[in-house]
Amino acid sequence: MALLFLVRHGQASFGQAHYDQLSDLGRQQARWLGEYFAGRELKFKRVLAGTLARQQDTARELLTAMGAADDPVIHPGLDEYHSAPIYHAYTNGADALAHQQSDYNGYWRTFKAAMQAWAAGTLTGVPESWEDFGERTRAALAVACEGAARDEAVLVVSSGGAICRALATVLGCSGETAIELNLQMRNAAFCELIVGGAGFRLLSFNAIPHLDTPERRAAITYA
Repeated sequence: MALLFLVRHGQASFGQAHYDQLSDLGRQQARWLGEYFAGRELKFKRVLAGTLARQQDTARELLTAMGAADDPVIHPGLDEYHSAPIYHAYTNGADALAHQQSDYNGYWRTFKAAMQAWAAGTLTGVPESWEDFGERTRAALAVACEGAARDEAVLVVSSGGAICRALATVLGCSGETAIELNLQMRNAAFCELIVGGAGFRLLSFNAIPHLDTPERRAAITYA
């Protein structure tokens, strides 16, 4: 069976006006992951990333650390959900950045409730439905794994929400469960899926063997 690696991007710039950029730590997380993959002697048949800078830069840092020169193939189906419109629709236009900066825990409680309302289909004025989000992530993974043969590996670099939405489709779980998984996913963590004729089977979730050492545990982040 082929093996699909779903990687969440490294730490971005949460609480800043421009979130879609890796921090210095985020780049290091990606390099450490690349070194881990190289140590496993992995060779990827195909590498895909979404259109977002944090996704593409994670893929490039990872590949460079593996000694691979190829750039990832860009696929918009791997982009993250549109968080600002979801938050605004739920809060009637509240300033998300100001809330992040003034009350970190309060922001996440509000955002989780907004996500649950979106998954339940009770929000209006959002650019994409929960169902459409699931369909585009499913289609992107199908493209990534097309033609992958037994014992080949495929790498996809995306975001926590997109990865967990795809896993919800694979596992047949609820939107509420997908959101819980999303909020637990760590930066530069990976999931492994077995790819076969019957579809995908989850092998591992939210793994960070490249960070789970005494000298690197301070580098484990979530946003």
